[in-house]
Amino acid sequence: MSERRPAVLPVGFRVALDRDASLWSGGRVITGGSPWKVVRLGEAALPHLAALRRAGAGGLAVTSPVERALARRLLDHGLAHPVPPPRPGPHDVTVVVPAFGRAGELDRTLAALKDVPVIVVDDGSPDPGPLRETAGAHGARLVRLDRNRGPAAARNAGARLARTPFVAFVDSDCRPAAGWLDVLMPHFDDPRVGAVAPRIVPRSGDPRLLARYEAARSALDMGRRPALVRPGGRLGFVPTATLVVRVAALEEAAAFDEALRLGEDVDFVWRLGDLGWNVRYEPAAQVAHTPRLRPVEWARRRHEYGTSAADLALRHPGRLAPARPSAWNLAVLGLLARGNPGSAAVCQGVASALLARRLSSLPTDWSLAAAVVAKGVVADGAAIGHALRREWWPVGLLAMGACGRSRLARGAVLAMLAPIALEWVRERPDVDPVRYTLLRLAEDAAYGSGVTAAAARARTAAPLRPEVRLPDGLDRWVRRLRRPGG
Repeated sequence: MSERRPAVLPVGFRVALDRDASLWSGGRVITGGSPWKVVRLGEAALPHLAALRRAGAGGLAVTSPVERALARRLLDHGLAHPVPPPRPGPHDVTVVVPAFGRAGELDRTLAALKDVPVIVVDDGSPDPGPLRETAGAHGARLVRLDRNRGPAAARNAGARLARTPFVAFVDSDCRPAAGWLDVLMPHFDDPRVGAVAPRIVPRSGDPRLLARYEAARSALDMGRRPALVRPGGRLGFVPTATLVVRVAALEEAAAFDEALRLGEDVDFVWRLGDLGWNVRYEPAAQVAHTPRLRPVEWARRRHEYGTSAADLALRHPGRLAPARPSAWNLAVLGLLARGNPGSAAVCQGVASALLARRLSSLPTDWSLAAAVVAKGVVADGAAIGHALRREWWPVGLLAMGACGRSRLARGAVLAMLAPIALEWVRERPDVDPVRYTLLRLAEDAAYGSGVTAAAARARTAAPLRPEVRLPDGLDRWVRRLRRPGG
C-alpha cells in the first residue's frame, strides 16, 4: 500500500462486515478477506467490531477515530465493504465509449447515457458514417482513430480528452440502468478507491439454450456480492466493459496498455492495486450487455479470452498459475482420492498441529488452525478441479475416460464436477443440470485451449504450471538452491 495514498475515511462513511468474515476469540481474531487471511485486532477495536456485526448487511456509519481506523483496516483487507447510500447527480464524470462498427448497438448505449457528457471513440471502423450519424443524433462528441488499434487505445484516446475528475468507460454494447452513477460515485468518498465496477448482466430476450445459459453464467457477470478486487481474492479482476475510474488513478497507472488487445482490463486493475488503489465491485448498479449467442462465435470468444493469459503472465509473474495448492493439502487430497480416508485424516491432523504452533501467538485455540486447514483442503481441491476443466482440460478429459477404472481419476472427476453441481443448485438457472454441465465444460475447455495456444506462441509454461506451496522450512531450502551459487 502506497504511503502517499490518502487513507482517512470521511465521517459517516458506511461499511458492513463481509458475510464470509469469521470472528474468533471474541473478535480478537478475524478471518476472511481478499485474499483470505488471518488478522489480529486490538482490544480497542472489539466494541466497534461487535457493533458492525450487529448492524448486519445494512452496515454502520463510522464516526469516531477508532471506528474509522478499524473500518479502514477492514476495507483494505476485504473483510468489510462499503455500503454508501445512492447520491443523485449531477456527477462530475465523462463517459468514454469505444466503438468499432455496430451503430445500432451504439444507438442503444447512447440512449441509456443521459445527463452526462459522452465521448465516442471510433476505433478505425471501415465505414465511419453510421457511427458519426449516431453520435451526432445523441449529442455525443465523436473522435476517430486513423486505424483500428484496439479497446485499450480507444479508451486512452477518449480519457485524454476528458476534463472531469472521473471517467466512466462503457463499451458500445452495454446499457447502464437508470441511476447507475448514483450508486457507484459515492464509493469514491473513500480516497483509496481508484475504480468501481457495476454488475454486467446479459440481456437478449432470446429463449434459446445458449441465451438461457448466458443469463446464468456470463463471462462478464461477476455475481451478486460486492467485493474488493484483488489477485488471489474471491474476485480477482473486473471487466472494463463498464468501469468508473478516478482520473488521478488512471494517470498514475499510465492508463491502459495499448500493446494488449485482450486482457487489458485485468492488467489495468492489477496495476491499480499494485499502486495502492482499491478497486471495488458494486453489483447494486447494473448494466445490460448484449451477449454473443451463435455457438461458434461464443466458443471463439472464450478461446480469445484465454489467449490473454500468456501476455498477462509475462507482465505479472506468478499471478496466472492455474492452481497454488499446498503440499500438505495435495497429500490429503491424494490420500482421499486413493481411498485412504484414515491416512488423509492423520495427514490433515499433522498439518493442523503444525499450523497451530505457528499461530500460537494469537489469542485462540487449535480450532482456528483446524478450520484453516480444512478450508484450505476444500479450496485447493476446487482449484485443481477448475484447472482440470480449463488449463489442463486434456488431462481432465482423460480422467473422465478412466474414472471407471481408477480411484484417482474418480477423485479428479469429482473435483471437476462437484463445483458445477453446487453452482447449479445455488443459481437454479433456466437450464437443466446435464446441459448446464456440458456447456460449462465446453466453455472452460475453449478458454483453456486459448491459454495453451498463447503459451505455446510465447514459449512460456507460466500460465499452465501450478505453484505448489511447500512447508516453510523446505520452501526456504528450495529458494536457497535456486539462488546462483546456492
